[in-house]
Parts: sequence; structure tokens; C-alpha cells
Amino acid sequence: MSKSDKELERVKKWWIGSLMTMLIVLAGCGQEIEDPLNWEIESFEYMNQEEEMVSLDDLKGKVWMADFVFTSCETVCPPMTYNMTKLNEALEEEGVEDVQFVSFSVDPTVDTPEKMKAFMSDYDLAKADWQFLSGYSQDEIQTFAQENFKALVRKPDEGTQVDHGTYFYLVDQEGKIIKAYPGFQNVPTEDIINDIKILQKS
Repeated sequence: MSKSDKELERVKKWWIGSLMTMLIVLAGCGQEIEDPLNWEIESFEYMNQEEEMVSLDDLKGKVWMADFVFTSCETVCPPMTYNMTKLNEALEEEGVEDVQFVSFSVDPTVDTPEKMKAFMSDYDLAKADWQFLSGYSQDEIQTFAQENFKALVRKPDEGTQVDHGTYFYLVDQEGKIIKAYPGFQNVPTEDIINDIKILQKS
């Protein structure tokens, strides 16, 4: 092999090595969630629609999606729950399993297990792993939502409607809030699924 051939071979190997390095770097892109919130959730134990107690420890080890809704909501809760149902359908289509759904009632004095089950029965999400939690005081859920999820919950003195946020929250296997997404309109379903996949691989 001539000197020029050897030099050409050396350059080819360098380019191949550089290309492989670049491909490895690109393959690694998107494997970390961008700007995670990393908000810790305080320990809790609340009652679900089956009158069973569900604690933060019970949810450990699973990736879960959370929201704040109530059964007699006349505005945002039905579309939010519909959107969560569509998210679950998209996850199933992608073959993503073992995602827990958790809804916290913002109207606990009204939302009995019977009412929660009736509300859930209107959505296909009820066939998934969905916990609808209540069994606490109004003050407790307002404080819990604000201190852990940075979410507004406020029940006026008059009327039946409760003011509350409309975000969906992604929670990791350790009970940390990783991301918040619009849950009422323009839900970024593809982004949520990608983030869930990243968490499940971590």
C-alpha cells in the first residue's frame, strides 16, 4: 500500500469514527426530559372510588398522570377527563403500559365513592388503572394542591362550582412531579407519551 493510500485509509477511518460518535450522540438525544420540575409530593393517604385507601407509597414504582377535577363540574372537568381518556388510548396504541391515572377531587364534601364511580363510568378511562381520590377536607385539598402541585383550588362560599387548575401532571416512580401540561385544550399528547417512555426507561 502506497503512502497516499495509507493516508486515505487513515482519513476514512477517522471519518467513520467521527460519524459513529455523532450517531451515538444523536441516539442519546431526547432520552432526558427537558427542564424537569422535580417537585416532591408529600406523603398522603386518601380514599378512592372503591372506598379503599391509596397512599403515595402505593403509587411508588409507577409512572402516573394526575389531575384535579370534580364530579359536578359544569365546565372544564368533562373535557379534561375526555382528554385523559384519549391520552390513555394513545398510550395503548404506542404499546406503553403500566401508567397509573390519579384524579384528586377538588370537591370532597360532595364527591362520595358512589358519585365518583358514576362519573368514571362515562369514560373509557375507567377501564384503565384510574384512581379517583377524595375523603379529605376542602381545606386539606386546597393546601395539598398548592403546596405540592402549585395548583389553585378554591371553592366559593356560594354555588356548586370549584375553581381549579386544568393541568395534567406527570409523576415519576419516586413520587416527584416531573412535568405539567395543558389538560383542557391543546394537550401535547405526543410530548407526554415521549416523556413517559423516557421515565419508564430510566
